Amino acid sequence: MSNEAPLLLAALEAAWAEGKQTALATVVRVIGSAYRREGAKMLVREDGGSACMISGGCLEQEMIEIAMQILARGRAERTIFDYNEEKTWWPGCGGTVEVWVEPVEPQGLLHRWLQEATDSEPSVLATVLAGGEGRVWLKPNGALEGQITPFELHEQVVRIARQMQGGTSRPTTRYVQEAEVFFDVSSPIPELVLFGAGHDAKPMANQALVLGFKVTVVDARPELLQGFEGCQTIQAAHDEYAQKISLTPRQHVIIMNHHLDIDRQALRFALESPARYVGMLGPRNRLEKILDALKNQGFVPNPEQLARLRNPIGLDIGAESPEEIALAALAEIVALQRGFRGGFLNDKKAGIHEATSVSVL
Repeated sequence: MSNEAPLLLAALEAAWAEGKQTALATVVRVIGSAYRREGAKMLVREDGGSACMISGGCLEQEMIEIAMQILARGRAERTIFDYNEEKTWWPGCGGTVEVWVEPVEPQGLLHRWLQEATDSEPSVLATVLAGGEGRVWLKPNGALEGQITPFELHEQVVRIARQMQGGTSRPTTRYVQEAEVFFDVSSPIPELVLFGAGHDAKPMANQALVLGFKVTVVDARPELLQGFEGCQTIQAAHDEYAQKISLTPRQHVIIMNHHLDIDRQALRFALESPARYVGMLGPRNRLEKILDALKNQGFVPNPEQLARLRNPIGLDIGAESPEEIALAALAEIVALQRGFRGGFLNDKKAGIHEATSVSVL
């Protein structure tokens, strides 16, 4: 949802500026196969305008009509789409999609949750769909807002929300006591830090922006930092990293200076930081030379640091051009974020949306 949140918020503000009411449609349950999963969102205006998608295009027009009716009634409702392969205008996924549609009020709980959904830490919004009433927002700092009735249900929902916030959970609907509750988990905007602003850094940065990453580019050469539209740029030599750059556990680092000594400094800096992913562009024997040089300087990465280090980076697609290398590298990061191994879906025995046992970044 991190990628959608800015688009949804911009569409909300634009609609309200024009005096238009809005409704948010959220996928709360998928049974079988469907184009998008739980947590997918779409905004609908009272005049039929919309932003974002809850499917591959097969549900949107009907969803707009339903949402406009719900806006007119002024209350939240659930609607169910049962894919029927005999309806040729649908893709024939063979699944059922349940969508919760609700009016959005300026500065209401839902609006404020969306505003903070891109924070550095996840938060959980739990909404009772049936068997009770209300919703509760578990904020990143552990504070609670909202209320669910009955109180016994509220307490149990909060316990589940806290468990989900501390792990790697995705949005899901659960049965809690006699109630159905949708737990929506926000995903902070992923961040990518590129050490090196060479000719191959621009395709990497541009594709990362398209995928919704916040991108920072670091290089000592000011002339190379020009032209990175939409990115933060930091002019810093290797001996200035500590004073100019602060890496966080939410950041993914790719080192691509194409200079052994500078890459060595950048690698040590990244490994000594809490950055969740540290990728070194280039072949494995080059990394081994850099690690040997670091060992001679007295720095030997510990097992935790080595677990975050990736080299060579990217999925094995035979990438050659800078654009292909960027595609492979970013695909690896997305796969690791979501607990997938990559590879060919054609060879996968499980469902296409089912994660593997890979650790989630």
